[in-house]
Amino acid sequence: MAVATPAEILAEFTGTFLLIFTVGCNVLGGAGTWAGVSIACVLMVCIYAFGGISGANFNPAVSIGLGLSQQLGGPGMDWGKVGVYSAVQIAAGITAAFCYTGLFGKPFALGPAKGFGVAEACAAELLYTFMLVFVVMNVAASKDAKGKSFYGLAIGFVIIAGAYGAGAISGGCFNPAVALGIDVSSFGFKYFLPYVLAEIVGAAMAVGLFKVVRPGDFKEGDLSEGEKDTATYTSEMLGTFMLVLTVGLNVLGKSPAAAYSIAASLMCMIYALGDVSGAHFNPAVTTSIFIAGKLGLKGAPDMQPAEYAKRWGSQLLGGILAGLSYMLIYSKAFPLGPAPGFGLGAASMAEIVFTMVLCMVVLCVAVSEKTGGTPMFGLAIGSCVTVGGFAIGGVSGGSLNPAVSFGIATAAAAKIGPASLGMAAAYTVAELIGGGAAAGLVKVTHSEAEAESKDDKQTA
Repeated sequence: MAVATPAEILAEFTGTFLLIFTVGCNVLGGAGTWAGVSIACVLMVCIYAFGGISGANFNPAVSIGLGLSQQLGGPGMDWGKVGVYSAVQIAAGITAAFCYTGLFGKPFALGPAKGFGVAEACAAELLYTFMLVFVVMNVAASKDAKGKSFYGLAIGFVIIAGAYGAGAISGGCFNPAVALGIDVSSFGFKYFLPYVLAEIVGAAMAVGLFKVVRPGDFKEGDLSEGEKDTATYTSEMLGTFMLVLTVGLNVLGKSPAAAYSIAASLMCMIYALGDVSGAHFNPAVTTSIFIAGKLGLKGAPDMQPAEYAKRWGSQLLGGILAGLSYMLIYSKAFPLGPAPGFGLGAASMAEIVFTMVLCMVVLCVAVSEKTGGTPMFGLAIGSCVTVGGFAIGGVSGGSLNPAVSFGIATAAAAKIGPASLGMAAAYTVAELIGGGAAAGLVKVTHSEAEAESKDDKQTA
C-alpha cells in the first residue's frame, strides 16, 4: 500500500486551502461576474504548481475517482492513499472556511439557490463533478496523458463552465471539501450530505464512462473495432451533452459570462476527448472535416458515410438529452430564433459566418497536416465560441452547431411548442453552409502552403 509522503500531504493541503479560501473571498467580497474565473484560475495555477508532487487532486471526489479507477484495473491510486488525501483535503477545506470567515467577519451558507430544491442542486453538482473528474481522468491520469502540457488549463476551466452554468442552481461546489468547509464554518449541517453524495456519484459516473472511452487503459492488447466505435461515439455524445447543457444552464440562469462559460465547456471536453474521437461535438464540424477529406486536404481523414452518419447521430443525441436535462432542472425552456429586431435572414448570415470561423479553426489547428498539432488546439477552438457568442449572441443566439440548435429546439418543443424545431432546421442549413465554406477556404489556403513546403524540400 502506497503511503502519502509529507510533501504530498503538504501539497494537497496547500492547494485545497487556497482553492477554498479563494472561493470564500470571492463570495464574501462580492466579486460578482469574475468570481468563477478567479476560482478556476487558482485551481489551474495550483495544479501546475503541485501536479508533479501530489498529482494535485485538491478534491475528495477526484481522489475517490482515482481509487475507483484503480479498483477497476485502470490508472489511479490505492485506497489507503485516497483516504489520506481525502482527509487532508477536508481538513484544508474546513481550515480555509474558518479563515475567510475570520477575514470577513461572517460566513455564508451552503444550499440551493432561491427557487431551487435539493434535487435540482444535487443534479447540478452531480453533472459538473462528473465533468471535472472525467476531464481529470482523461488529461492527467490516462496512459495517453503523459507529456500533455494543457492538463492544468483543461481541469481548471471546468470551473468556468460549471460556475456560470450550475452556480445559479447549487452554488457550484463540485468538491466535497468545498461543501463541507462552507457548511461547517456556517454551522449549517443541512446540505453537505446530499451535496457530497451527489459529488461522489458524479465521480463514479466519470470513472465508468472513462473506462468506456478509454478501454485500452483497463486491458492489455489491441482493441476490437466494436470497442473503438463505442469509444468514439460515446465521446461524441458526452462532449456534445456537456456543451449543450452548459449553453442551456447559462441562458436560463441569465449568466453574465455565458459565452465564456460555454467556450470553456467546449475547450475542456476537446482536451479530454480529442485523441479519442477527434472531439467534433458538432455536426457542422463533422461535415466540414468530411468535405475537407473529399477535397484532399492533407491530414483530413477519408471519412466514410456510415461514420459520418453515426457521428451526427451521437452528437444530436447528446444535444437533445442535454436540452431535456436543463429543462427538467429549471422546469422551463427558451425558444431558438433570431433576437428581437432581426429576421431569419440576418440570423442565418450570422450563423454562416461564425460557424465558418469555428470550422476553419478546427481544420487549421487540429486537422491540417501542415498547421495542425499545436497544444493550444483546444483553447483556439473553444475561443471561437467566445468570439461568436459575444459577436452574434444578440442576433441569432450564437448556436454555431446543429446539435445545439436541435437541443434547444427539443427542450422548447417539450415546454413551449414545436415552432423552434423548424427554426433549428433553418439554423442547421446555415451552419452546414458555414462548415462547407470553411472546408473550401482551408483547402485553398493550405494546399498552397503544402505546395510551397514541397518545393522547398525539392530545392534543398
